[in-house]
Amino acid sequence: MSNKPSPKKVKLVRDSFSLPKAEYASIDTLKKRAMTMGVSVKKSELLRAGLMWLSGASDSALKAALTAVPTLKTGRPAAEAPKKPAAKAPVKSTVKAAAPRKVPAAKKATAKPAAKKSAVPAKAAAKAPAKAPVSRARRPAAAPQAKTAA
Repeated sequence: MSNKPSPKKVKLVRDSFSLPKAEYASIDTLKKRAMTMGVSVKKSELLRAGLMWLSGASDSALKAALTAVPTLKTGRPAAEAPKKPAAKAPVKSTVKAAAPRKVPAAKKATAKPAAKKSAVPAKAAAKAPAKAPVSRARRPAAAPQAKTAA
């Protein structure tokens, strides 16, 4: 076994944020540019590269980059409200809902229970001789066993 200490795993943090559609589309454009250069990159890697680049920039370059970014309203974007059609008279449905069927009481009482499945397959039952069922009351009692001294 090797005595090398295993490298500690970097703790990852999940976060969500909002971007304008145009800026979000630029992520895909940058990924395609990277592919033409023979570099496969994920979205998170692209964003991390941008952070590394900004953290290495001078104060004046960072300030210029930050002032170029417009401020957005925080939080999730509001869902678009569905467009309402022009005021029209409500349309009444002419189709009636089907009423549940009622089973007469006479049919309920005469319904036969489902047949029980036999433990013996049909082919085996045909070959085996029929035995008369023995009820528990008619079975002979087991002979008492003699106790032996040990």
